[in-house]
Amino acid sequence: MGMSSSSARRRRPGAAVAAAVLGLLAAAAAPALAAADSSSHGRSPAASSSRPVHGAAVPQGISRLAQGAGRDVAITVDDGPDPTWTPQVLRVLRQNHVKATFCLIGTRAQKYPELVREIAADGHQLCDHSADHDETMDHKPVAYQRQQVLDGKAMIEAAVPGVAVSYYRAPGGAFTPESRAVAAANGMRPLGWSVDPKDWSRPGLPAIVSAVEDKLPELPTVLFHDGGGDRSQTVAALEQYLPWLRSQGYAFTFPARTAP
Repeated sequence: MGMSSSSARRRRPGAAVAAAVLGLLAAAAAPALAAADSSSHGRSPAASSSRPVHGAAVPQGISRLAQGAGRDVAITVDDGPDPTWTPQVLRVLRQNHVKATFCLIGTRAQKYPELVREIAADGHQLCDHSADHDETMDHKPVAYQRQQVLDGKAMIEAAVPGVAVSYYRAPGGAFTPESRAVAAANGMRPLGWSVDPKDWSRPGLPAIVSAVEDKLPELPTVLFHDGGGDRSQTVAALEQYLPWLRSQGYAFTFPARTAP
């Protein structure tokens, strides 16, 4: 969210790509498609992530609510990990005994695996924010979307083997029915938000705090950022906002994953 992708790659036209796209639409995306598509970009295929996750079915609908039944709130943090801002966000969360959901960009997880491990060790949930944060991926071929979803998941998993990646958030919220289907088939609930203070635009601390305190919807999922630029205002806002939420009787939880 909130960050333009400088590494967005456009697919080459050709019969192979067209066939792959048609195959995906017709047959729920075979693993061979992911392998062929990844290799065309010089990237190892996300073979381990292409197997459907067994157990409770994960809905394809976009989750925008915190799980719970009362005054519950889910904090989500996008665009990391970042070596400057992620540790500061983690510090504030620890000080306030809050667990959040971190939506990680695959290539950044690959670059800073120690931060992914620190996030997981603190008990936060992991969310796939695509491999490259291409905010135009909803206009790209379905095979490319599949690659971005599955490669992002695989890169995060490589940093923390055995730790679940429970959600998928499209860059800029640019979901498509196909990307949501791929995510859900691989155990990741598509994740949106219901409160956006636009902290990525650095509007100033009062504006961020006002946006997240005014007229909170029921079971809010709040969007913050720890990557993509100077996030000092985000850190300062969290330092004020988290204690305020507790003072209002809110409990901290994770986004709804299986229902509604």
